[in-house]
Parts: sequence; structure tokens; C-alpha cells
Amino acid sequence: MLLLLQYTLIFASVLLLVALGGCFSEHSGVINIGLEGIMVMGALGGALMMKFLPAGTSAFVVVLLTVLASILLGMIYSLLLAVAAVNFKADQTLVGTAMNLLGTAAATVFVKAMNTAADPDNVSSTIQYLDGRKAFLVNIGGFEFNWCMLLAVIALVIAYVVLYKTRFGLRLCACGEHPQAADSVGINVYRMRYAGVLISGVLGGLGGIVYIIAGVSEWKFENGVAGFGFLALAVMIFGQWKPTRIALAALLFGFFRALGNVYSGFDLLSNLNLPSSVYNMLPYVISLVVLAFTSQKSRAPKAEGIPYDKGQR
Repeated sequence: MLLLLQYTLIFASVLLLVALGGCFSEHSGVINIGLEGIMVMGALGGALMMKFLPAGTSAFVVVLLTVLASILLGMIYSLLLAVAAVNFKADQTLVGTAMNLLGTAAATVFVKAMNTAADPDNVSSTIQYLDGRKAFLVNIGGFEFNWCMLLAVIALVIAYVVLYKTRFGLRLCACGEHPQAADSVGINVYRMRYAGVLISGVLGGLGGIVYIIAGVSEWKFENGVAGFGFLALAVMIFGQWKPTRIALAALLFGFFRALGNVYSGFDLLSNLNLPSSVYNMLPYVISLVVLAFTSQKSRAPKAEGIPYDKGQR
């Protein structure tokens, strides 16, 4: 049971961080389909930092630098969406899809080139970070606590306060609801949309490194993040673009994802003799079922996905 709780919380942390990132972007009026690619880039930045940090580095420094590296690379990569959507008014769905494809491909090529340069016989797309991963873990009575769980809770509190209790959050939401009205009272819509997309890059990149250190000490980048970016979008929609509801949805989806890791420890489930792939499919099947019944009642920001034209009224 402890193992189920452990995996539920870590997977829920990933979904919560990435879904909150999508929430900020869409509240600003930009649909961020590219969360999957941003997660891969954040994972790449954090994994490289853990790999190349010298042995003996304190756990606090490892965690801090790894988090900063994943955040930085995720934010830089999200600039592709910001420039394309805000400056060039490109189709946001197409740009996000391209970012997903490019993120996994670019990370795989980079890691393979790096491994080949160090060892010509090594053409794998794997980065090992066992020592770095240990810095994130604290064993509490058999429960493996990951500091990323705390980061997710902190991000949730900050997101709630920023969106509903600050001038910045109110302006951001105004740009996603009625950008022309926001512009008429002096709000720079372009700047606010850039801010929303960059915040989604920060949280998406952080979610990426949390995902790859959740249960393994190395990662094969050609696998990407197994659709977690799209699952986070489902969590965001199910949570109605509200941080507290997103947190509850993340726990629900995280639970079903965790079953794929621990089902063999439950007699009731293991006696069913179902292949592990069935349990791994559960969160995606559940997401389709949930969205089928709830999507009609979903109320997205009115201006999301619509390029803003300052001259239009």
C-alpha cells in the first residue's frame, strides 16, 4: 500500500506541475499542445546536470541545480511557441504538435551524439543519473519521499495565489477571456501571453525531470515521456483550468498510472492474470472516458487559441 501511495504521489506531482503550466498558458490565451516536448527538454536539462555534477556534491546543490537546469531549458524551448503564436500569429495547435515531435527527436539526436563522442561504440540515447536521483529521495519509515512532491505542492499554492490574488494573475486571465477589453485599459496583451507561455515552460520543464526520476536511474530519450504531456492536458481540462481542481484530477489520474507499477503486489489484481500493458493503459483510457462525459461542461478561456490583433475590436 505504501508503494502505491508513493507512486500515486510522484505521478500526480508530474501531472500537477505540467497541467498547471498548461493552465497558465491557456489563461493567457495560448493553447500549449507542446507540453510533451517541453517536458522532454526539461528532462534533458536536468539529466545532463545530474550526470556531469562532480561526485561528492551535496544533495541540496544537486537538487537545486537540477531543478534550475530543467526549468531553464523548458522555458527556453517554450519560447518557440511564444514567438510563433504571439509574434507570427501561427496556428497554436500545429506549432505545439511540431514542438512535441521536435523535442523528442532533438533530445535523442543530442544524447546519441554525446554518447558517441565519449565512446564511439555507444550509440544509445540513454543518460545515467543514479547518484543525482538519490539526492531527491528521503526514506521515511519505508516510504520513499521525493522532494519533487513538495515542489508540486508549493507550485500549487503559488499558482492559486498568483492567478486569483494578484494583479498579474487577474490581468493574465483577462487576456485569455477578452484581450481587446484588457488592451483598452492599458494591459499589454502580447507581454502577458509571453509570460503565460514562459511560465508553462518553467512548470513543464520541471515536470519533465520529475517524470524521469520517478522510478528509474537512467532514461532512454527516444521514449519521450510516454504521453504524459497529453495526459496533463486532460487533467487540466477535467480540472476546469482551476488549480485546486487540477490537483484533485492529478491525484485521480496518478492513482491509475501508479497501478501499472504496483499491481503485482495486490492479490486481487495479480490473480486476474492481465498483462501489464493493460494497467499501463488505464490512465489514458480513463482520460478518454472522463473527457467524453465532462468536456461538454468544460468552460475554457474564451479567447484561447485566437491570435490577438491589436487593431481588431
